[in-house]
Amino acid sequence: MKKMNAAVLEQYGGFKWKEVDIPEINENEVLIKVSYAGICGTDQHIFLGEFHPRTHVPYIPGHEFSGRIVLTGSEVKSYKKGDLVVVDPIIWCGHCPACRIHHYPACTSLKLLGVDMDGGFSEYMKAPDSMLYLIPEGISDKHAALVEVLSIGFHACNRAGVKENDKVLIWGAGKVGQSILQAVRTKTRNTLIITDVLEERLEMARKAFPDIYTINAAKKNPVEECKKITDGNGVDIAFEAVGHGVDIPGVVNPVRGCIQSIRGAGVVCVLGLGNEPAPVIMKELIWKEGILVTSRVSHGEFSETIKNLGKGALKPDTLVTDIIHPSEAQHAFEMLQEEPSKHLKILLKFL
Repeated sequence: MKKMNAAVLEQYGGFKWKEVDIPEINENEVLIKVSYAGICGTDQHIFLGEFHPRTHVPYIPGHEFSGRIVLTGSEVKSYKKGDLVVVDPIIWCGHCPACRIHHYPACTSLKLLGVDMDGGFSEYMKAPDSMLYLIPEGISDKHAALVEVLSIGFHACNRAGVKENDKVLIWGAGKVGQSILQAVRTKTRNTLIITDVLEERLEMARKAFPDIYTINAAKKNPVEECKKITDGNGVDIAFEAVGHGVDIPGVVNPVRGCIQSIRGAGVVCVLGLGNEPAPVIMKELIWKEGILVTSRVSHGEFSETIKNLGKGALKPDTLVTDIIHPSEAQHAFEMLQEEPSKHLKILLKFL
């Protein structure tokens, strides 16, 4: 059995760069030499043991990655050796009520490559050809590794129904919030507001799009500022992308803040996966006859993301704060835990 190196989560809180077997492919699979792999918020929760017992250690995380095909199975016809590809990590059952209506993100037994099974924090990775997306010439291996997280932003936009000229508020400027920001700007040139408690993350957002409004929720009330910016009307759509919120005196929780920030008949789209209750007063939503929707992972938006990357409509470099060798995965996760204001998206570079 041929060997490769991988960042193996040996125990919760502990990575080890070690030699493991290169996976053997089946007839419908390809073997990918990984170029870059991104660390996402889910990976951070897994690292801390917060996905147990769904995740079992030891295993190899990583569901955001790009790479080049080095071997194809006998039944693979649409891809060839040397192709740059990304992998949509979602695996649905195909039988539950949601799957029967082709709403795969709501699959009752949804699994993800790199979460529920070994993933891309390794020199080589296998995947079925049905999960692949070809990356065209002109898009780098590095930018391709961001397709998964950016697709979460596009899926949220599609769930919320963002239209041309919509005014939008994004509550949370972390990885998901910044991805929504990028996707929203491909759909509307109107007022765009993003709020967070970390000034460094707001600066990242301003660097990407200097024309947006940023609100530091630790210094100003986001709802009040949003109303001022929109002449008292509120935004058409508000996204909640905080998850684990920070209690701030005088500021309501992010979900309720989004409800208070929309216009009449506006939309609130919630993505934050916090475990804490998010108290809301439903009459605030009902009085506006507002719409409350949720968004999870993506649903085929890889194509939309790749198209926008190809035409230069996105600014992927503004998401990446660090690029390090995968043998330093332990250090990378500690950086994200200890200094979240300085580090947003860390890429592990296998090239």
